[in-house]
Amino acid sequence: MKHLFPAAFLFIFCLISANLEGQDKFRPTIPKMTEFQGDSIRTFALNDIFVYPPQAFTDQKEAQKYLKLIRDVKKTLPYAKLIYGTLIETYEFIETLPTEQAREAHLKRMENDLFDEYKPVLKKMTLSQGKLLIKLIDRECNQTSYDLLKAFLGPVRAGFWNLFAGMFGASLKSTWEPEGKDAATERVVELVEMGLL
Repeated sequence: MKHLFPAAFLFIFCLISANLEGQDKFRPTIPKMTEFQGDSIRTFALNDIFVYPPQAFTDQKEAQKYLKLIRDVKKTLPYAKLIYGTLIETYEFIETLPTEQAREAHLKRMENDLFDEYKPVLKKMTLSQGKLLIKLIDRECNQTSYDLLKAFLGPVRAGFWNLFAGMFGASLKSTWEPEGKDAATERVVELVEMGLL
């Protein structure tokens, strides 16, 4: 039963279609030619680089907690990014379909395919990883999981899934607070994205 929550959660989110803000934080650098004093110079736009002081721990328990956070971020972050990419792709494709019936049929096919592909992997996630995934989805998509479900499934079904998450001690209305309670996790996420962890 504890493995059902993360699997059901990602399954629902892979079907969401919403108007999302922003782009990936780490875009590939594309060289451009710039004129400078009559000469052409190749220029690059570089990604942001985050520098943190070395992590200090007061005891072994705190160090183990940090290592667990790294493990959980490495496991769930790819799925949050996958959900973001799927949302963008689905939204763009659905806009090209001529009728509501065609949109519904496409979403149903996509639902079945995604469920078959990702259910075995997500069943192995722990409850804490499922809660982290909810937060990382908010971080990647700039919208809470509840808002995304509400936009796609409507308020009644979004409320049902939030109630279901509540039975496991989670909330789909959880927001990402990188300057507040999620500061340590934000640090880990940024270091993982840069390939330093």
